[in-house]
Amino acid sequence: MYIMLVILSMVAVISGVLLHSGRGGGLSDMFGGGGGAALGSTAAERNLNRITFVFVLIWIFSLLSLSFLMVRY
Repeated sequence: MYIMLVILSMVAVISGVLLHSGRGGGLSDMFGGGGGAALGSTAAERNLNRITFVFVLIWIFSLLSLSFLMVRY
């Protein structure tokens, strides 16, 4: 169960990071917000930041709990 949680959260983190905009448009450019990308991050980028951060926290805590469970065995 914990291993599946670690794997799913890892895939979600990787997907979230790849959706972020680098120097180009990223998610905001994909949905037509490329012109406003120079003015700051859009609502989609801010929400993607928050979602990715939550998945990172889930991944870290599940990985730590799995490591503590593995020490018992």
